[in-house]
Amino acid sequence: MISAAAAKLLGAVFKIPLTNILGGIGMSYFSCAYSLFMPVYALTVTGLSSAVARITAQSAALGMYGNALKVRRVALVMFSGAGLLGCLLMLLLARPFSVYSIDSPEAAAAVAMIAPAVFFGCITAVERGYYEGMSNMYPTAFSQVAEGVIKAGAGLLLCRYVCDHPDVVLRYLPYVTDVRAAAAAAGILGVTASTAGAALLFGIMRLFVRRPCGGEKHVMSSRAIAKELTATALPVGVSAVVTNLTALIDMWTVIGCISYFGSRAAMPVGVSAEELPHFIYGSFAGIALTVFNLVPSVTNMLGKGALTCMTAAYESKDRSAMEQGAVQALLTAVIISVPAAVGLLLFAPEVLEFLYPRQSDEAAVCVNALRCLMAGMVFLCVSYPLFSMLQAIGKTTAPLKIMLVGTGAKLVGNLLLIPIMGVDGAALSTSLCYGIILVISLRVFICTAKIRISAAPFIRVLYAGAVCGGAAYLASSLICRTDASVLLRLLLSGVVGGGAYLAVLIATSVRHNRTSVRDSHTKYISA
Repeated sequence: MISAAAAKLLGAVFKIPLTNILGGIGMSYFSCAYSLFMPVYALTVTGLSSAVARITAQSAALGMYGNALKVRRVALVMFSGAGLLGCLLMLLLARPFSVYSIDSPEAAAAVAMIAPAVFFGCITAVERGYYEGMSNMYPTAFSQVAEGVIKAGAGLLLCRYVCDHPDVVLRYLPYVTDVRAAAAAAGILGVTASTAGAALLFGIMRLFVRRPCGGEKHVMSSRAIAKELTATALPVGVSAVVTNLTALIDMWTVIGCISYFGSRAAMPVGVSAEELPHFIYGSFAGIALTVFNLVPSVTNMLGKGALTCMTAAYESKDRSAMEQGAVQALLTAVIISVPAAVGLLLFAPEVLEFLYPRQSDEAAVCVNALRCLMAGMVFLCVSYPLFSMLQAIGKTTAPLKIMLVGTGAKLVGNLLLIPIMGVDGAALSTSLCYGIILVISLRVFICTAKIRISAAPFIRVLYAGAVCGGAAYLASSLICRTDASVLLRLLLSGVVGGGAYLAVLIATSVRHNRTSVRDSHTKYISA
């Protein structure tokens, strides 16, 4: 989780200055490339890490370390090929996808630059899954931080070079005439460099990490391993594709609906009526969704940690351990996400003003949209560990089916709300989508695992979040009477709200623990 937070911070260090450099139109090129990259990447990579981790955890639990190493080898061979196919697919689709999605062939350069990341991502996913299955999270942590450092450094340097030397770069890109498209391609090349760096890190790590020994007689055949990997990874990968379809839905519906129905947003200076839909979509995808995804990326690591623990508990039929692990993962996700959502809900204008000082027009488009996304952020944070726990108890296809329902709700919501609310409607439908997903996922998990999860600790967190928001708002109101800067106002409000949040959590937890001990003591005396 610490490494995920650091990686997301580095991602913000990359994405926020990049948005300030490219602006709304440039970010539409960048987001177009990501919209194609993420489904292909999800199909070939996302399910892979979980599949390798699950089978490795099973092997390690039985002492079959030789089998775990063979799983790693087979997965590397299988999914390196899948990564190459994904890379070629993106290169072939680069130009037609760019023309069809945002009616601009110049976005093809950015798509082509990010295509090799699919191949390197497959190698990295196998290595991460192996170490996670062995309950060793350090390699994943180090590789995440390495990816973040390389992406921020290389991406921003390359983007700045293009902006400073456009004539030199455009000479090698004959079908690109817009400097913003070339700069977006250069920035996204930093993503490819980061995945290559992570793959190289794992190659170096192999030289120093000792191989486990034992259980060499118990080794599955390569065909059996390949079959189990595919059976586990494919449903997860397809469900991840469905998850990333929300980005494609936003791109097509936001641009299409605003082009057809128009927008109530004020026309920014220097943006024509034809460019306005792309400007609004680029602002929404580059700013609102970037801030929205910061916290869920951290809580996603809870799912990785819960996967191996829940798999071991499920295999040993230990319902007490399953219940305890589920409550810990879900409660941690809620504790992290609630104060973040409350803070962004209250201080969305100030946060965007601080993060994007040079893009005031783009930030203005995203203020209400970001607020509408906050409920969805909490829902998504809690859904991530739930998906991993569903995989751990053998419900590998459940996330796919649930995501299909949520994505359908997202599409209908966008088509109904964007004509009325503009881009804020896309944000609101995102929250509704993840709310539906959370409710269905929780019900399926509880019914399948046959465990009970008390609502009391989650209610205490929501109450603490309300107190946090009230204290932060009061502090902000008092600070506004002075000449304090936006940064100082945010920091002081955050300290006051965070302090109130922790105080309420501690007070209610202590009281709850005393009540539980007293009830247990009474039951013991009665017995």
